[in-house]
Amino acid sequence: MAKKKVEDLDNTNELENINFEDKIVEAKKYLDKLIDPEITLSGSVEAYKKGMAEIEMAQKLLDNAKFEYEEILNKENC
Repeated sequence: MAKKKVEDLDNTNELENINFEDKIVEAKKYLDKLIDPEITLSGSVEAYKKGMAEIEMAQKLLDNAKFEYEEILNKENC
């Protein structure tokens, strides 16, 4: 039985246009903001939320890549 594909976005083409490395770079930018000692509480909460959203999308991209890899392996083993 094949694993269910991760449902990341409504349109698969949208997922293909998103780059894992770019999501990591964006998450790092938010981390840098959190490290800033001058950040306000509300600014830190906002930076945290946006950073986590970037990390979650990066994780979905990894999950999708793993699914595709497993599908390729399954086809080769059949």
